[in-house]
Formats: sequence, C-alpha cells, structure tokens
Amino acid sequence: MANSLKLTSPGATRALLAQFGIRARKKYGQNFLTDANIVRGIVEAAGIGEEDCVLEIGPGIGTMTQELSEAAGRVICVEIDENLRPVLAQTLEDCTNVTILWQDILKTDLRALSETWNEGRPLKVVANLPYYVTTPILLHLLEEKGCFSSITVMVQKEVADRICAGPGSREYGALSLAVQYYTSPEIVLKVPPSCFLPRPAVESAVLFLQAYEEPPVDAEEGFLFALVRASFNQRRKTLANGLSHGFRYGDRTLTRARVEEALAAMGLPADIRGEKLSLEEFAALSRILVK
Repeated sequence: MANSLKLTSPGATRALLAQFGIRARKKYGQNFLTDANIVRGIVEAAGIGEEDCVLEIGPGIGTMTQELSEAAGRVICVEIDENLRPVLAQTLEDCTNVTILWQDILKTDLRALSETWNEGRPLKVVANLPYYVTTPILLHLLEEKGCFSSITVMVQKEVADRICAGPGSREYGALSLAVQYYTSPEIVLKVPPSCFLPRPAVESAVLFLQAYEEPPVDAEEGFLFALVRASFNQRRKTLANGLSHGFRYGDRTLTRARVEEALAAMGLPADIRGEKLSLEEFAALSRILVK
C-alpha cells in the first residue's frame, strides 16, 4: 500500500500539478495540504487502525489518502472534481485498498456507503473540507446517525471555534448546538496557511468529533432544532421575543407568554437571550413547550 510518490512538500505538489496542467479550483475550494506532520497528525487524531473503513471527502491529489491507505483496512474516497482522475490514478496506483467514487458528497447516500463497504458498521470520516460548504457537509454527515463513529475534519479555525463554543460566548450559536447534540467536539490541531498550496487567507484547525451512540439530552429532535434555529435567527432579541415571532414547527407556533411561563418554570429570567442557554437547558425548555 505504500506509495513512492509522496506529496507532503510544496515542491512535490507543484511538480505534480504542473505535470498534469492542473490548478487549484476556487469553484471547489481546493487548497492542497503539503505538510507531512499535519497529515500524520490528522490520521493519528482520527485513531485509524487496520480494522477501520474510512470515508475521505475530497482526496484532492491524494496526499492524505496515501497516509490513510497505510493505516486503514479500506479507504473510500468521494471526489467531485473529475479533472483529478489522471492525478489520482498515478498517486494512488499502489494503494490497492482505496476506492474512489466520483460524485458530490452532498448527494451521496451515506448509509448505502456503510452497507456496501463496511457491512453496515460505522465508518470513520477524515477530510480536508472546502470552507464554503463545511456546514452543509457536516450536517449531512451528522444527520445520518449511526453511519459514523467519528469525524476528523480540517475546517476554517473560526468555524472550529464556533462548533466548540459554549453558552454566553460570541461564537456560540445554532451550529455549536447541532454538532454538540450529535458529537463531542475537540480541536486537536491548529494549522497555519503555510501548510497549504495555494495558501488560504485564513487559519485552519482540525476537529475531532466523537459521535454519541445516543444524544446527550432527552428531547424531540425536530422540535428542539426548530427551537434552536428560531432562538438564534435574531440574536439581539430576547428568547421570548425571538420564539414568539420566529418559531414554526409544522403548524405550531409559540406565544411570548407561553415562553416566559416555561422559562419561569426553569428558574430563568423572562428577558434571557438564547445564547445564554446550554444544550441541556434548550432540551429542558423544549420538553416543557412541546406539551
């Protein structure tokens, strides 16, 4: 599975791109990772072993795929950019345990991947995600509960901070709560722009998301997330005002008086804002309001 054509240097990456006449495409948010220590760090953080089947999203030119191939039992790559076919045919020619699916991850049947390639057992996800579609991809993965045991992803550092944020912080919001409902998130590496070709304009970070077997709170999921979205759609409003104007779940709405009554039952002030509530408090509020 080892491959002699290692790509973890800017020079090797430039030479390969020049060989095939390929440029990083802004359309797909391509920034190719060129730092060997970061590549190894990602694979180690993901805890990849020979018994694992890994889903890699966006293998690019195969830099991290080579490392994954050496560590995992099987690697399934989903790549949208078909211009990279000849590149990956060369860089992964020795990686006999790698399969590439040429499709859009947002249109991929994730459960079918698990069934086809891992006998229905949870996969491990590893990815250097395009920054412009980070949130849609993460939510697409998280909503397929049971398909993944962990997700290790490179994202914009600002997004990583939002995902890991707690109540009361500026970064805390609906994305924080959504990810923390499904997983336990941790920033495991910080990555400067110099580790990529071309260099992005922002700092990056690697997130490790350990999936929960069961959600950490008791709530009707659809109602809870409708509550969270409405709470953060207008952050400057109090929670009672925001929910009375913005909450919709099917044909259900909420009045300000009903929300204030529920907050009082929880011992919370009527003028509290959504950003002050923890996931556990949102779940408790949803259990009162759903009745």
